[in-house]
Amino acid sequence: MTMKKIKHMKRWKKGRNLMMNLGSYYLPKKGKSNPKGEDAHFISKYHQTIGLADGVSNWAKKGIDAGQYARQLMDNCLSILYSKDSEIVYPQLVLEEAYSKTEVEGSSTVCIITLKDECLNVVNVGDSGFMLFRDGNMIYKPSTQQHRFNCPYQLGKNSHCDDPSVAEEFMIGVRAGDLVVAGTDGLFDNMFESEMELVLKTIVEEEGCLEPELLAQVLAELALENSVEKEGISPYSEAASMEGYRRSGGKPDDITVVVAHILPPKDLL
Repeated sequence: MTMKKIKHMKRWKKGRNLMMNLGSYYLPKKGKSNPKGEDAHFISKYHQTIGLADGVSNWAKKGIDAGQYARQLMDNCLSILYSKDSEIVYPQLVLEEAYSKTEVEGSSTVCIITLKDECLNVVNVGDSGFMLFRDGNMIYKPSTQQHRFNCPYQLGKNSHCDDPSVAEEFMIGVRAGDLVVAGTDGLFDNMFESEMELVLKTIVEEEGCLEPELLAQVLAELALENSVEKEGISPYSEAASMEGYRRSGGKPDDITVVVAHILPPKDLL
């Protein structure tokens, strides 16, 4: 490790009691004419911040790739983080500025999470989101924002879209050892929390440690398997049933998973 990198790492960790060890995995929906899919995300280890966006697929009916909106929104968020001369992140302000700079047509859900002291500071619009796990058990999951079934709140400049004023912002305490599993609805529509708990416990038992990128990949691939099932019950089919719709099996979609393992700075490289 070079002296320059050592100095950067020392500055990165300075004053932090906890940090997020981060990893991600993305599976675009198979069979799409758009190989990039409609999801986008970013990770900034230096700012201890992650973001996810899911472009709303209905725009394809108008010949518009909502994935471009999601990608530009996430690119703008990351650029804004690095343009500030501060390690302190205010997710709502980042979202508002990124939204104002995103000019392409389309719309998307968005979730931005930053670790601040011993709390996650979260801003969310729509049905992307996260779950918090402790000792292998899911202990917190925020509610999603929907106008109606399968129509989430979504940022965009169109008159039928939402703006950042609808965002839900909140903080939740974390401690060393906690796991944050963030994702787009391609994950949460196709995996029950009990399935995720089993995966977490199995990986820790078999591997003896937890690598965020590996866990993100395993969860994404299992969600993909569930998404193409034609029969059975999924979170998506359950939600549809509660709204009076008949659905069975999973829901094919783009799948983004970002995993954050909460650790003391000394346990990170």
